[in-house]
Amino acid sequence: MIDHPLLSVQHLSKNYGAVEALKDVTFELRRGEVVGLVGDNGAGKSTLVKCIAGVLTPSSGEIHLDGTQHEFTSPADALAAGVETVYQDLALVEMFDLTDNLFLGRELVRGGLLAPFGFLRKREMASSARTAIAQLPARFPDLDAPVETMSGGQRQVVAISKAAFWGRRLLLLDEPTAALGVQESAGVLEMVAHTAARGDMTILVIAHNLEHIFSVCTRILVMRRGSLVADVAVKDTTAEDVVAYITGAR
Repeated sequence: MIDHPLLSVQHLSKNYGAVEALKDVTFELRRGEVVGLVGDNGAGKSTLVKCIAGVLTPSSGEIHLDGTQHEFTSPADALAAGVETVYQDLALVEMFDLTDNLFLGRELVRGGLLAPFGFLRKREMASSARTAIAQLPARFPDLDAPVETMSGGQRQVVAISKAAFWGRRLLLLDEPTAALGVQESAGVLEMVAHTAARGDMTILVIAHNLEHIFSVCTRILVMRRGSLVADVAVKDTTAEDVVAYITGAR
């Protein structure tokens, strides 16, 4: 029986000269959890996620995945370890369709004598993409349409679908419902819940909208001025309590 957490962050700090962006942050995420990460602007949320995703190198502290310590020097290192990240800019190519974006950077290439020429296995990629999308709660009118023709909510679902398709351990979501309307936000949250229901991935969600956090998460981490000031179960707290932690009133 596995008794260690999926992710263990231990005494993580990040300094920029005299500025402490992260201060001795320690927490754990268990397998299959959906955990919210909240805090005011400048609280350290994005810095923390970027350290876990390999974008930034911590000044001190340790990151463990499945009980093994990792020192990520690049996002590629984190990806290889099973950490997928969806940032607010989504990192999609708007002129590409859903299949091309799903396999972006991970294209299937023909082997044998054709291998040196880099010919793609387009039919196989399209079939895999359609199978994956068919299992999602979201529906796309035209899978062959460029991403630029999709709504903001659909693009967010494509980005999360890509991360879930390739993800093996940990999915980091940076403001997945930012700038979306009520209906589109509901669709994205449904996608998050659907991914979590698989039970094989842990999800950490950065968000400002506490209603969204309470709807999909079981636990909430609260950052303030670079420090982790609260780690509370959703069932044991209220939005008012979380706001009090964020503002320093509690």
